[in-house]
This record gives sequence, structure tokens and C-alpha cells, in this order.
Amino acid sequence: MFLSSVPEMMEWGLRGASRSRRDALRWRLASLAVFLALWSVAGGLVELTKPFNPLFLPAPWVVIGALLDLARKGQLWVHVAATLERVAVGFSAGAVLALALGLLAGQVRAVRNVVEPVVELLRPIPPLAMLPLFIVWVGIGEGSKVGFITYATFFPMFVTTVHGVAQIDGRLLRAAQSLGARPRHLFFRVILPAALPDVLTGLRLGVALSFFVIVISEFVGAENGLGYLINDGRNFFLVPQMLGAALLLGLLGYAGNGLVRVLERRVLRWQHPR
Repeated sequence: MFLSSVPEMMEWGLRGASRSRRDALRWRLASLAVFLALWSVAGGLVELTKPFNPLFLPAPWVVIGALLDLARKGQLWVHVAATLERVAVGFSAGAVLALALGLLAGQVRAVRNVVEPVVELLRPIPPLAMLPLFIVWVGIGEGSKVGFITYATFFPMFVTTVHGVAQIDGRLLRAAQSLGARPRHLFFRVILPAALPDVLTGLRLGVALSFFVIVISEFVGAENGLGYLINDGRNFFLVPQMLGAALLLGLLGYAGNGLVRVLERRVLRWQHPR
């Protein structure tokens, strides 16, 4: 009797999970719609009543119009592509360094004792304080921008990776070793899967931080990029252009976070049942 009801219980659970995802999507879309509605009302009221210069708070349609104008001129895609290229290269370099060093430090206490003090010394320093040094060392070209993103994104990914490896229950490792697992199998079958939730959390933090610091790096010596658009809009008081570029950065960061979430659902299937 009980066994015959198991498939029904599983089907009910899957329907419940699917319904929960649809509800979450509806709430997310509703929150965005409310935000745009409030912004539209505020922008429309400012244009009608003019308590201050409407240029200070452009309505959404004004911002979208500025972006469409840049797109028609063929300029917008150049700036978006430049920003994405810098973020992709800088984030990838930071992720490779952080994962390689973090996995090693998490497993080997001697390495952790050597590396962690240096990381904890540098980590509290705001990335903005290091940008002038990157410009002095590398120049104002692409190298300083990519290096700055790599530096800024390295720390959260390294810390979460070390934590993910160090917190693995020793009983799991001893059980695998007692069953004859070799070091290679122990790493790929036990250590890496157990650390993946923390590693992916670090990747999400790194993606968000890379879009945060790219704006700062593109303020200095850049001839393209969304950060350049924001700085150019500030110099010429083009508020719609500034807001439009900032919103695009937010959308790109949201999309990057979404890609990591998709990867998370695929590699951590036991945490995200369908």
C-alpha cells in the first residue's frame, strides 16, 4: 500500500516544485513591473509639475530613448562588447587563480598557513585604492582594467573555495580512503562535489563584483565601455545616458548571475530537484 503511493507522492512533489518556480517567477516579474510603474509615475509628475529640472529624474521612456538612439548609431553595441570582454577576461583569470589556489590551500594546511595571512592582509583594502597602482604598474590600457577586475574578484572566490574544502567532514574522506579511493578519485568524487556549493557561491559573488569594479576601471583612460558612457554622461550632463548605461550594467550582472545559477542547478542536482 505504501509502496504503491510512492510514485504519486513523487509526482505531487514535482508538481509542487514546478508551481513554486512559477510563483517565484510571477513575483519577480511583478516586482519589476511595480518598480517601472513607480519610476514612470515619478518621472511623469516631475515633467508635469516641474518641482525641479526634469533632467535630474528622466522617465523610463526618456532613458530607453537615449539607449535606442545610441543603438541606432551603432555605438551602444561597441560599448557593451568592450565591457563584456573586459569582465569575461578579468573574471575568468580571477576564477582560475582563486579556484586553483583555494582548492590547494583548502587541502594542504601548510599552504593555507602561508597564503591566508597575505590574502587576509590585502582583502580589506578597497579595490579603488589599488587602481592607481595598477595604472602605474601596467598603464591605462586594457591590462590595467583586466588586472583590476582579476584582483577584485579573486578574494571572495578564494575565501569561499577554501571554506568549502576545509569544512568537508573528515569522516567522508576516511570512508572513501577505507574503500580504496586513490587521491585522484578522492578529489573528484568527494572533495570537489562537497565544496561545489561554496565554490559556486564565490563565483556568483565574483560575477557581481566584476560588474561593480568595471565601472571604476573604465572611468580612467577608457575610450569605450559602459563605464565610459557613464563618465561621458557625467561630463556633459547626459543623465538619461548615465542611467541607461547603469541599467544595462545591472541587466548584464543579473544575466551573469543567472548563468551561474543555471550551472548550479545542473551540477548540484541533489539540491535542486526538478
